[in-house]
Amino acid sequence: MLLPRRRNAALVPDELDYELRLVAIARVNELSRDYGDLIPVEALREGVPFQRERVAFSTFYSGIFRPRQMRGPAALSLTTAPPKRAGTAPYDDGFDGSAEAFVYHYRTPQSGSTSAVRAAEADNRALRAAATLNVPVIYFRGIGPGQYAAVAPAFVIRDNPILRRVELQASLLIGSPGVVYATAEADLEAGQDLRRYATREALVRLHQHQFRALVLRAYGGRCAVCALREADLLQAAHILEDRDPRGVAAVVNGIALCAMHHLAYDRNLMGIDSRGGVHVSDRLLREHDGPMLRSGLQGFHGAAILQPRSPIERPDPHRLEVRFERFLAAAA
Repeated sequence: MLLPRRRNAALVPDELDYELRLVAIARVNELSRDYGDLIPVEALREGVPFQRERVAFSTFYSGIFRPRQMRGPAALSLTTAPPKRAGTAPYDDGFDGSAEAFVYHYRTPQSGSTSAVRAAEADNRALRAAATLNVPVIYFRGIGPGQYAAVAPAFVIRDNPILRRVELQASLLIGSPGVVYATAEADLEAGQDLRRYATREALVRLHQHQFRALVLRAYGGRCAVCALREADLLQAAHILEDRDPRGVAAVVNGIALCAMHHLAYDRNLMGIDSRGGVHVSDRLLREHDGPMLRSGLQGFHGAAILQPRSPIERPDPHRLEVRFERFLAAAA
């Protein structure tokens, strides 16, 4: 049974707690801007100053977090751990396309001990209270080791005790308590499209970050064509684009490329065949335009791309072939 956000006017969050939420959300969004959307955990561990104290955003090892400074029962933040090369993240969180919402699971006790069970129950009460009180929370999504992307604000829109999970949607609504709560209530009907839009935008952003992190890690943080290791110039290129049914955001559909080679690949000025061979378009091969063209593109014609060590992370030959045929068609 899905439990919607309650509308009982008597269930009003503590005003000081709500002020803290606004301050925390504003600081997280500031950090997102400062760090290009991927916030290092060291910066997040500094927390946010409030009422002459420093309030933590999260512990980043326990997914549901309510700081001790809060007087109300609801969690301030939810965290999904970064994916690991082996094994799964502690929380099997994802996205429910039919509900157009992020899915966040209740905490499961780490052991059968009384203390572990009580700790998990306390966290789950804080999670469900966020739904009951309809308060904005911060959703931290682990992208890579020590890196998090944030969705702030987000609202817990539904609670499903049977499946032991809640559903989250992003929001663009933030401001004074009166404005936010009045708008958030109306948001259930009139602003539904706005929440869906914000959630879709957040999903695309998180998937892009996750895809880039996984692809660059698989390729050892270097361009598959020229071996450049400058992280700020490296990108994750899709072999088949998102709109293609086979264009999944998975490592086998990605290649780590520097900005120049990524653009050349996207514009069909450079192709990669099913065996990983690099092909530069005939037009560029015939051109004479200085050392960058010679060494940056023409010089790699006929070379083989660098590939991940793990066979299961290497580019899918079939997808490469489909994409290479498009390169050949563009050059014809």
